[in-house]
Amino acid sequence: MKKKYFVGFALFATLVLGACGNSEANQGSSSNASGQKEDKGSQALVVSTFGLSEDIVRKDIMEPFEKENNANITLDLGNSADRFTKLKTNPNAGIDVIELAQNHSTQGNQEGMFLEITEADVPNLAQLTEGAKEVFENGAGVPIAVNSIGIVYDKEKVGRDITKWEDLWSEDLKGQISIPDITVTAGPLMLYVASEYAGQEIAKDNGEKAFEAMTALKPNVVKTYAKSSDLANMFQSGEISVAVVADFAVDIIKGAAEGVTYVVPESGTYANFNTVNIPKDTKNKELALAFVNYRISADSQKVKALSLNEGPVNQEVILTGEEIGHKTYGEIAERAKPVDFTMINENMANWVDQWNRTMNN
Repeated sequence: MKKKYFVGFALFATLVLGACGNSEANQGSSSNASGQKEDKGSQALVVSTFGLSEDIVRKDIMEPFEKENNANITLDLGNSADRFTKLKTNPNAGIDVIELAQNHSTQGNQEGMFLEITEADVPNLAQLTEGAKEVFENGAGVPIAVNSIGIVYDKEKVGRDITKWEDLWSEDLKGQISIPDITVTAGPLMLYVASEYAGQEIAKDNGEKAFEAMTALKPNVVKTYAKSSDLANMFQSGEISVAVVADFAVDIIKGAAEGVTYVVPESGTYANFNTVNIPKDTKNKELALAFVNYRISADSQKVKALSLNEGPVNQEVILTGEEIGHKTYGEIAERAKPVDFTMINENMANWVDQWNRTMNN
């Protein structure tokens, strides 16, 4: 992956950007990870994490750590933005570990909310992929998963193959496409795609050409979406035949519309990482560090890649052809470009206004 320097979102971005990756779930609850009575002899740990696929997270991630470390995990569930704001508002909330979308974790590190983590604390940092190491070194926390965007489409309805980003602008796709709204992390990634279509590096003109391209794309866009899971219903009902989507949601869409095809253009894609951090006010530092080390271990990453359909960040994880599926792994990971969150932060207020005037009028 090309090297970029990642820095945090400002408070505005925290309010308007929803989480990408498997962080779009809007649940909120708190409970023991195993669902059983707490063992008084075990060590307590409160983990704030995404609400999506809760049963799988409990079974495949939390329970093995509990058994190996004589720990008792309580989960605090919800989307990335809500949980980040909750911790920011009340740093004494008792959260020992927090898993967030990259934008929120980067901001938290910039604002001094999290402990500094070193390889001495978390030896498995040495096993991170090149791209994940860049994210960690540039202040976004410890990556635990990577995803990227591509195009999913119904070939029978479209009547041809879609292979390139520029195909989205084809006149024969009028009123057939759905794209992520600007208010979720994949929204700015769509602006990167538009800027690429316009032949302009987005950071050099603050997205001016990207919005010109979005204006040209608008006739083809029937609807923008805030949750990628909504796309399954849109494909099933025939409301859309093409969409730009994060890879983790492809299987959900295929479950509702079996005939769809997913493609990542050869020109590349744009990556988003989910990360884990330890709040400064944790009362369980050593156990929290052990949890972070476990989360990025090869064994845990392999299990999570298979059960939650997320790209692994440990370079020792080997996936077979069938296991790779649609994940950001191998050749796809090599083509995935990082996003410049500094530039996004500086432009987001203006971008939201421009987006609303361009796409929602």
